[in-house]
Amino acid sequence: MNTTEVALAIEARWVIPVIPQGVVLEHTTVLINDDGSIHAILPTAEARATFQATRVVRLEHHALMPGLINLHTHAAMTLMRGMADDLPLMDWLQHHIWPAERAAVTPRFVRDGTLLASAEMLAGGVTCFNDMYFYPDAAAEAVVQAGIRAHLGLVVMDFPSAYATDADDYLLKGLEARDGWRGTSRITSSLAPHAPYTMSDRSFEKVMTYAEQLGLGIHTHLHETRTELDQSVAQYGIRPIQRMADLGILGPGLVAAHAVHLDEAERTLLKEFGCHIAHCPASNLKLGSGIANVPAMLETGINVGLGTDGAASNNRLDMFAEMRLAALLAKGASEDAAVVPATTALEMATINGARALGLDDKIGSIEPGKLADLVAIDMDSAICNPCFDPVSHLVYVAGREHVTHTWVAGELCYQEGIYAHVEPAELKEITTQWYPKLSPFRV
Repeated sequence: MNTTEVALAIEARWVIPVIPQGVVLEHTTVLINDDGSIHAILPTAEARATFQATRVVRLEHHALMPGLINLHTHAAMTLMRGMADDLPLMDWLQHHIWPAERAAVTPRFVRDGTLLASAEMLAGGVTCFNDMYFYPDAAAEAVVQAGIRAHLGLVVMDFPSAYATDADDYLLKGLEARDGWRGTSRITSSLAPHAPYTMSDRSFEKVMTYAEQLGLGIHTHLHETRTELDQSVAQYGIRPIQRMADLGILGPGLVAAHAVHLDEAERTLLKEFGCHIAHCPASNLKLGSGIANVPAMLETGINVGLGTDGAASNNRLDMFAEMRLAALLAKGASEDAAVVPATTALEMATINGARALGLDDKIGSIEPGKLADLVAIDMDSAICNPCFDPVSHLVYVAGREHVTHTWVAGELCYQEGIYAHVEPAELKEITTQWYPKLSPFRV
């Protein structure tokens, strides 16, 4: 019998494709082409009979799922993990984070912090992250080294920093950086105005002009705290979402991080404009920002993904923790155990994030033709057994410590503590080097 050749065959106890919704495939093989795309998904017996793979990975006790997508983070801030804990957002920003950034942030800081974050995310099953930080060209250097996928935000604000002087300077430098990685297959980008409270109307209008001309999305913080809303009403007479609607910023390319404080009319507005929300439950809790009404968002029909925020305010880049917390918070706050079931939480961490980034034709689910961004989770440990429902286990039982393999476009970037492109000694050196420089700003 003739067989077809493929580059890689991953045989798994369970394959959880995410699309179709709720489907769990048992004893199934994912076949991958040389270019990192998924060729086919077949019962293992059939795959063995009809395909010849250059390499075979057998995962007899594992669940194979799409790579997790971290829809909102500041990767380089991993170097600030635990530096100023247990403070409200504006105190945390104004008196600790922003002074530390003015003193320490350089291209090397961003490159090192992003590499450290990329290693943490790969080990935790994250294959793509949506970033917002200074010196995106330095972040791109770390992304390329680690092999992870990234959607790098070109940060814009009116306030000067070590990186740029004003909104025009931020835009110029960000777009120049984008030109440098446009041929890199695993990096895409968006414009990233920091937040309504750091952007003038004129600056927002410039961002919108560039977004329309270049076909770029927009990634911003929005309605994160009540203080933000009060300040907007005092300064502009309206809440931030209405201000952004009036400026033409709302649209299907907008990813709004946090969106903790929304009323019904604002949820309807986000839905009508096709906007996306990056829900960051752990960061919102840790900074005392509140609990987002995710059930109402989903009921309205808004696409909601999950993010960790930066490690300085979380303090983990752990998407398994975010999935579990998102589901449990929604149930507890609504007093309805049926809202945000495990299937929905998994979708929020995978295909919903891909939709928000405009990458759902490439990643976010296990389907023929899509890229093989995949994660294997070992379900053989005592705490993962018995397993009646692997999707439920992924959200409520398993953690990032159960991740054994992480592939990006079919390339094995992480396996059982070993990175393909990152040396543990380099990560240790990074933390050793930056600790004394940041210590003066810790609480």
